[in-house]
Amino acid sequence: MPIEPDTKNWTWVLEDRCPECGFDGRTVTFDEVPGLVRANAAAWPAELARDDVRERPDDATWSPLEYGAHVRDVHRVMAGRLELMLAEDAPRFPNWDQDATAVEDRYGEQDPAVVAEELLAAADRTAAAFAAVRDDQVDRPGLRSDGSAFTVKSLARYYLHDPVHHLADVRRPRA
Repeated sequence: MPIEPDTKNWTWVLEDRCPECGFDGRTVTFDEVPGLVRANAAAWPAELARDDVRERPDDATWSPLEYGAHVRDVHRVMAGRLELMLAEDAPRFPNWDQDATAVEDRYGEQDPAVVAEELLAAADRTAAAFAAVRDDQVDRPGLRSDGSAFTVKSLARYYLHDPVHHLADVRRPRA
């Protein structure tokens, strides 16, 4: 059964602490992002090896496997957005409907071990791409399809929130 789509505009995490996961992007420096991405990714294989990896805690919440597949794809999408920002002047990012992707790609039916490997590889690639950004590139702009404006620096912090938040989601005690 599909989950109700998340329609929140999460760009506010750049200016405030997330009350759900504790992430505070204001305290994260650009240079810290690659290491934090890799550290977060290293925690996912254990979550994807859980006995309940395919179980949703309720009808409105993804399973750990679905969250893991989503986080893998977030790493991939953000790597693509970074590449665009470095190659083009103020590109507009293609829209990515994460909820449609979850359904179309059958996140809940994927192999958890494969998702874990792919998540680690995608996180490493994206972390390396952010680590390779030169100082004179951190202020390059890009626009999300809804018009939200980012710099390379703000995109990095915005991106980091997603895997941090979802790791907290899968670790949240079940009722």
